[in-house]
Amino acid sequence: MNQTLPQTQKTKGNTLLRSNPILNRLSKMTERSETNAASYYGIAVKTTYFLLITLVGMIAQLLVKNMMASEPVWQTIEVYKQFTVSLTQKEAVIVGVVLLVGLVSELAGIFVRRTVPVTGTLYAASQGYVISFLVFKVLNGYEYLGLEALLLTIAVVAVMSYLYSSGIIKADKKFRTVLLALMLGSIGLGVLSFLGSLIPATRPYVQAMMQNAGFTIAVDVIGLVIAALFLISDFSVIDECVREHYPKEYEWSAAFGLVFTVIWIYLKILDLLMQLTDNKKSA
Repeated sequence: MNQTLPQTQKTKGNTLLRSNPILNRLSKMTERSETNAASYYGIAVKTTYFLLITLVGMIAQLLVKNMMASEPVWQTIEVYKQFTVSLTQKEAVIVGVVLLVGLVSELAGIFVRRTVPVTGTLYAASQGYVISFLVFKVLNGYEYLGLEALLLTIAVVAVMSYLYSSGIIKADKKFRTVLLALMLGSIGLGVLSFLGSLIPATRPYVQAMMQNAGFTIAVDVIGLVIAALFLISDFSVIDECVREHYPKEYEWSAAFGLVFTVIWIYLKILDLLMQLTDNKKSA
């Protein structure tokens, strides 16, 4: 049996940013279930499901890659100086559609919670396709970087899980304030860089900054730290989901939010490894 609690009980202690957008909305829910509540086991099962769907997306990309192997190259794109990717016209269209599906399903999962079993599945499949595209298409000859990124992602998740479960890092108001400051600082830097690239007087300086290997790697490291810290907030919201007896249907949102952050961390690590390898090859 579900019941709705007064909003004042739920919003106490809330801050502007509690976790990734999916779990941030989940933390504001007021529904409770006395008999059919969310559990850690249920969230773990659904998280595993989304990760398996990500693997299905990777396999789909490999099948497309093999089917398009004999078609003529339509365009060659430079990802980094030493990493280029040659695409057929059909491949380019498919990648574009996959990226669009990923974006739309992510937004739908954030704002329309009941769609998460479907939109989360589409998102996981699209991200699996993108990951496989990067590893087996862009990193031609350097596919081992994908495995390295996977192992490092597992390590990051394990470390952050330990730091949270042991109480070394707590998702309290101070923690969220620091996380918010880092996030806003990162966004602010991106906005200033974009605006600077539009102004003729500052454009050369922005371009020089963006081409500086040390700067771009530092930005990637900061982005990775932010993504890793989001795991702490995610764990906190998942704990709240179980402790406060959210209805079992919310397990889907909790699992989707956690997978969202894990994939974010993986892509950040992979991008960082690509930059380091690119700089080493260019030296």
